[in-house]
Amino acid sequence: MERPYIICHMLTSLDGKITGDYLEEERTAYFIDEYEKIHERYGCKAWMCGRITMEEHFTFGHKLDLTHENIPTIPRTDFIAKTDTKSYVIAVDPSGKLGWTKNYISEWNENRTEDHIVEVLTEQVSDAYLDHLQKTGISYIFGGKEQLDFTIVVQKLKKLFSIDQLMLEGGGVINGSFLNEGLIDELSLVLVPIADGSSNSLTLFEASSHIQKTKPVNFDLKAIEKMDNGGLWMKYVTRKE
Repeated sequence: MERPYIICHMLTSLDGKITGDYLEEERTAYFIDEYEKIHERYGCKAWMCGRITMEEHFTFGHKLDLTHENIPTIPRTDFIAKTDTKSYVIAVDPSGKLGWTKNYISEWNENRTEDHIVEVLTEQVSDAYLDHLQKTGISYIFGGKEQLDFTIVVQKLKKLFSIDQLMLEGGGVINGSFLNEGLIDELSLVLVPIADGSSNSLTLFEASSHIQKTKPVNFDLKAIEKMDNGGLWMKYVTRKE
């Protein structure tokens, strides 16, 4: 299968949480900064996040008003926008809800700039949203009719955008889906020395409601690095069967 080499790069608490109050602790700011530096060190030309993460950090919940649009039916075929940018942010947005107003990451986030936006959609998305993406110059690909098949998604990213290395950065359900489909090659984990303890916080890998059965996945430790302020950076590779 022709697909990118996929690195899941995440920051977690001691008890494996990727969300929660521990992220607001003053001590955590250092690790978030180090997490971004490691992201840059990998040098991936593409990185991926889910809709909730994108709304929180990049579109800040902005809603598009598309109700007034009278749009004819748009074919559910992949759309590759013209861009000079050779780096990409892949937004997993099955129903088409993210309120993008530009076709690249810019002033929304100081750590991620000028990456061309590629939306990952299902065929349930509205014609009005597809029209908005085309007019804004945002690329999009389809990964399924009602549910996303990430194996199809990553094959398209390789074929259509020549992406050889992809950094997967959550959320937990997307991470879990990639894990379950056998699509994670490497795990880069920044461990914050704080326990969250909340039962409502998402963990590193979460099972999607449409996945009937998951299976354990084995990893081998590749490297471990002690960080200042008590944290660890651990690198694992997926054990091949």
